[in-house]
Amino acid sequence: MSEVKYEIVEHDGGWAYRVGGTYSETFASHDAASRAAHAAAREQERPGATTSIEYEDEKGRWHAEVSSGDDRPQADVED
Repeated sequence: MSEVKYEIVEHDGGWAYRVGGTYSETFASHDAASRAAHAAAREQERPGATTSIEYEDEKGRWHAEVSSGDDRPQADVED
């Protein structure tokens, strides 16, 4: 199982959560950003439907896979 880490950070004059190098919208307080991160983490872990996905890798090659709806990452929030 893969893991996704949400970090609460100061960003753009307020607070945001960051996953990898991607920032959420900016929130007025640390608590608001934390609540949003926890909600996003719960959604990340929620099972969904099995579906086909296509993506392009860093070398420009396209891949097709089946994504199982119950193969969800573990999501953690680091406050």
